[in-house]
Amino acid sequence: MSWTSIWIHMVFCTKYRKPFLNDEIRQKVFFHIKGNAVSKGICLDVVNGYTDHAHCLISLGREHSLAKMANLIKGESSFWINQNKLTSQKFAWQDDYWAVSVSEKHVARVRQYILNQEAHHRKKTFKDESDRFMKKYGWQQIKN
Repeated sequence: MSWTSIWIHMVFCTKYRKPFLNDEIRQKVFFHIKGNAVSKGICLDVVNGYTDHAHCLISLGREHSLAKMANLIKGESSFWINQNKLTSQKFAWQDDYWAVSVSEKHVARVRQYILNQEAHHRKKTFKDESDRFMKKYGWQQIKN
């Protein structure tokens, strides 16, 4: 039997960063994402976010790839949001996402960070948050 412990913090945004995930639907969407992930055998520990983005803490199984998990989570949830007409316009996630590995000793801290998104974004914008991630992980912004 194979054993794995690969924790990933993944972040993805609504298309054009439109603030579709208002207070009325945000928790419904995240509850659905969690339930759907469990039904597909994805170990999604926690999901939360704000009006224009979502954070997920995922433990990759031995047969999972990050791209496959992102595709399953984002694709099915956007379909579900549109099918249930939760937004007045067609909903979509951006194609891109960010993902970083999380060591076992930091899982609880990342979990708390994700759960605290609403309070976090009362103080910092998504741009502040993304700039901090870019700097922390040495990512370069690609200009088109």
